[in-house]
Amino acid sequence: QVQLVESGGGSVQPGGSLRLSCEASGSNLDYLAIGWFRQAPGKEREGVAFIAAGDGSTHYADSVKGRFTIYRDNSENTMNLQMSSLNPADTAVYYCAADYFRGLLIAEEGYHYWGQGTQVTVSA
Repeated sequence: QVQLVESGGGSVQPGGSLRLSCEASGSNLDYLAIGWFRQAPGKEREGVAFIAAGDGSTHYADSVKGRFTIYRDNSENTMNLQMSSLNPADTAVYYCAADYFRGLLIAEEGYHYWGQGTQVTVSA
């Protein structure tokens, strides 16, 4: 079983930056397609950023392109989401997810392993 533990959530002012990390145990990150999702109050969960196993291709939601970066840190066995130019619309609970899939995995239902979620709040 893959276990995912998130960290890095918190409160930040508009325009600020934050880095979320998700530590994986039970598998090398090289074998996992990973993704970050978020759910704002009163809204459905949405995909934010994705990275493929194998060639490491990435995909981003239009709302975060140019502001968010997803990457693996193999030395620490973490998958990370670097967020910049944050605005109040980014306020949500953020989840990391992973599965054994060689390629980009965009569909939420395709993921079987999930972190517990971490709160990100952007406000003045």
